[in-house]
Amino acid sequence: MLTLNLASLVNAAEWEAAGVELPRFDPKEVAAKTAAQPEWVHFGAGNIFRGFVANAHQKLLNEGKAATGIIAAEVFDLEMIDKVYKPCDNLTLLVLMNAKGDFQKKVVASIVDAIAADRSREGEFNRLVSIFETPSLQMASFTITEKGYAITGPDGAYLGIVQQDLEKGPEQAVHIMSVVTALAYKRYLKGKYPMTFVSMDNCSHNGDKLKKSMVAVAVEWAKRGLVEEGFAAYLQDESRIAFPLSMIDKITPRPSEKVQEALLAQGIGGMDMVVTSKNTYTAPFVNAEISEYLVIEDCFTNGRPSLEEAGVMFTDRDTVNKVETMKVTTCLNPLHTALAVSGCLLGYTLIADEMKDPALRKLVEIIGYKEGLPVVVNPGILDPKTFLDEVIHERFANPFIPDTPQRIATDTSQKVGIRFGETIKSYMKRDDLDPASLTAIPLAIAVWCRYLLGVDDEGKPFTLSPDPLLADLQAQLAGVSLGDKTSDVRTILANAQIFGVSLEEAGLAGKIEGMFHEMLAGPGAVRSTIEKYVS
Repeated sequence: MLTLNLASLVNAAEWEAAGVELPRFDPKEVAAKTAAQPEWVHFGAGNIFRGFVANAHQKLLNEGKAATGIIAAEVFDLEMIDKVYKPCDNLTLLVLMNAKGDFQKKVVASIVDAIAADRSREGEFNRLVSIFETPSLQMASFTITEKGYAITGPDGAYLGIVQQDLEKGPEQAVHIMSVVTALAYKRYLKGKYPMTFVSMDNCSHNGDKLKKSMVAVAVEWAKRGLVEEGFAAYLQDESRIAFPLSMIDKITPRPSEKVQEALLAQGIGGMDMVVTSKNTYTAPFVNAEISEYLVIEDCFTNGRPSLEEAGVMFTDRDTVNKVETMKVTTCLNPLHTALAVSGCLLGYTLIADEMKDPALRKLVEIIGYKEGLPVVVNPGILDPKTFLDEVIHERFANPFIPDTPQRIATDTSQKVGIRFGETIKSYMKRDDLDPASLTAIPLAIAVWCRYLLGVDDEGKPFTLSPDPLLADLQAQLAGVSLGDKTSDVRTILANAQIFGVSLEEAGLAGKIEGMFHEMLAGPGAVRSTIEKYVS
């Protein structure tokens, strides 16, 4: 039985017999070169990093176009390092799955060190400090989710943990933004060396969010005399420190039990799934779709890996914005959200199964092709219709990607303004388009309102996905039940902060409320309403 670790890689014939591609470089040699001259540290040791970013760099190492590897650092969930990285000598078994069911398996060995970035682990943390003090360091990248960059709450006040960091200073920093800023300060003190901080998270203007938080922490520390006055200026000196924008797109869901069983049948053991105390679902393997896109603003102050040789697209800031806008507002994310809330109501647990439902497939086709493409922002480097075709016909329909509507429905109140509101705004600005003519987008918003009741289309209660506004939104629907055709949903629809636009001005509030009332008629009304409007 094969087990994932460095010692097992000598059994090349056995791995090959199991259909697994091995790295074409010596991981120990790359690790030694990295320790001597580190170039890349990555924060956020989760699946998209292991299954996409690390695999891209592996292509460079395989072809001799890179000499050093990536150092993974984890601030939030240290169990990722202890329970997944260290037992496997930092290796990952990547399983790429296409819609036909073919598996491509490879051992990713480009991650050569993994650090639990916690001050209680003095040796590991000091190693991270020394990496940041080394002139050769080119960049720190991040996949920490959008929440990781937030240092203030909805009221604009600093989060409690951040406030403590601001008062105690860089030597006692805990929040990831404070920790990274403290590490940047070590680099500043050592020699004001240049480097680049690259957010690779799936959120708008990610580099700007990262810069804003780090600069804010630095400024607050300077006010208290906890850092030198010049530190904040160093972070804002674009000749020394850069914060490029990026757009990332690849579905890397939780590890699949079916994949685990398939690996075991092929003689690969030790693939047990891990659920950490932070509720992270992970495993020594990462299952992912084959499709992947990473577009980065080509703005680096101390060099960078030649990732364009591995399919990463480097371009200007405006083009990154356009790619992100295309994906998030028209060609992928709005469709995902529509499937998420409708899938939860109709009892689905797999996005691919929803795509077999004629009504739901038609819903997302209308949102994408009929309502989205007329106002799509064409980035030039990717064709919007080709991208949309791949999303609908290959990516969402892939039955081997265990992605759930319940996962995607998380934080929907934070998403609808971008995913639907931007298209509505575009219609309002155009003389040749009437927002009142929209059907599928208003229907998706009505489905979300119906979803908030927490009662499925059979009339049975179900658990709603986490959302910061959930309690407030449900309170506004208190007393609403099936059979109620007069309930008021206008309070929610009137909230322009949620939708990013006045639905009343767009001529859509009444239409959405009417659709919502139709879905309250009784069991089966959600399905019949969707079918009515997409037919």
